[in-house]
Amino acid sequence: MTTTVYVPRDSAALSVGAEAVAEAIVAGARAGGHDVQVVRNGSRGMLWLEPLVEVATANGRIAYGPVAPGDVEGLFAAGFLRGGDHALCHGPTDKIPYFAQQTRLTFARVGVTDPLSLEHYRAHGGLVGLQRAITMAPAAIVDEVVQSGLRGRGGAGFPAGIKWRTVLGASADQKYIACNADEGDSGTFSDRMVMEGDPYLLLEGMAIAGLAVGATEGWIYLRSEYPDARVALVTAIQRARAAGWLGDDVLGSGRQFDVQLRIGAGSYICGEETAMLESLEGKRGMVRPKPPLPALAGLWGKPTVVNNVMTLAAAPWILQHGGAAYAAHGVGRSKGTLPFQLAGNVKHGGLVEVPFGITLRELLHDFGGGTASGRKIRAVQVGGPLGAYLPASRFDLPLDYEPFAAAGGMIGHGGIVVFDDTVDMAKMARYAMEFCAIESCGKCTPCRIGSTRGKEVIDRIVAGERREANVALLQDLCTTMKDTSLCAMGGLTPLPVLSALEHFPEDFAR
Repeated sequence: MTTTVYVPRDSAALSVGAEAVAEAIVAGARAGGHDVQVVRNGSRGMLWLEPLVEVATANGRIAYGPVAPGDVEGLFAAGFLRGGDHALCHGPTDKIPYFAQQTRLTFARVGVTDPLSLEHYRAHGGLVGLQRAITMAPAAIVDEVVQSGLRGRGGAGFPAGIKWRTVLGASADQKYIACNADEGDSGTFSDRMVMEGDPYLLLEGMAIAGLAVGATEGWIYLRSEYPDARVALVTAIQRARAAGWLGDDVLGSGRQFDVQLRIGAGSYICGEETAMLESLEGKRGMVRPKPPLPALAGLWGKPTVVNNVMTLAAAPWILQHGGAAYAAHGVGRSKGTLPFQLAGNVKHGGLVEVPFGITLRELLHDFGGGTASGRKIRAVQVGGPLGAYLPASRFDLPLDYEPFAAAGGMIGHGGIVVFDDTVDMAKMARYAMEFCAIESCGKCTPCRIGSTRGKEVIDRIVAGERREANVALLQDLCTTMKDTSLCAMGGLTPLPVLSALEHFPEDFAR
């Protein structure tokens, strides 16, 4: 009887030796005469346990981790192929509290299947949403997404259905779906995990969007720093075309939709939707003035749906189960689930998919387990390098777009970076300005010049030079950047700076 052993090929697992672990298991099985099939799955998102090895048994999949190549001999000796007890054993994977407390809609298959297997994808519910979409009128598909309450997961939180409806209503001889996979925010990795762990989900979501708005061509703009995702997407696109899931006759429907992959230019600003479109067209990545909106004049001047990976990856579940079922999760105007990503100085870093409404405190302590250093959490940054730094007094805020924004925060892509009580928040504020200065496209003066001047003003404040006057100057500069920058790069840079100044003023007076 063949025993199936799962070893992730997700890049996070590979970075800590998963390839060597898989090779050791194959060698150990051969030496011991065991009939073993090693499946390279995606990561479950419990990154502190990687490489996480799972064994399929009569009692479900049993988890062992973190496994090093030197542990494999002992695992065989303990009978791990039968789910035997071992110091690295965590019992059934789906019973591990970190995993069991999640609501996995988008990530339902990630870590469960071989991500490049067409058969695994269909066997675990794949293509059901696309098959339903094929039977529906485009407006009905859009209505389903509108009813779901799905909002763009890239940061702004704009209702996805409204964007799709705008593109559907636009008249043009060609329309496009542009997937923003330039996941450049610090502490974010959910897009990468989907592309590496369930790439067909993204392709299905893009095809659904194409059917909904009348687009026949989709483009994925993938950040250059994701070589493993690139391999996964290239393979998945080729196999999906060969199987008739993409191309001139999608699933035998007579409808056309295909996907092309473009590797990014290595610039943070290309994560901004119009700069991404410029880069897709082969130009320098610089922000376009709006209007016109990309929904009306986007890629090559044609109506374009621009969504990030998480937004498009939500579409198959919505079409399979219905918009109302998706909207039943979450709170207020924040519907569905969001994969929050815990990074920085946190004991249990990884991905947590839960409905909106959970608090920071629950994420940081119930899932994250506090800091890796064992010290007190002093601050967290939510929403990437342009998100606010929040103190412990804000940890009971519900993660809900409107209330969170009203309290000075930004959910963004769901990245959460943790800092303990040794952090210097004046240095973090300076870093935000420096980051903006380095990554600015240079098109508008407030961002290009303001970030450089801001860094200099913070240096003067920390040095004790005319502190009150320079604090006032910094606040005025931040207001100018916020109100007059062309895009969110300069417009949001003041958020981490002013939040550090508000919540941690003592760090600027040392």
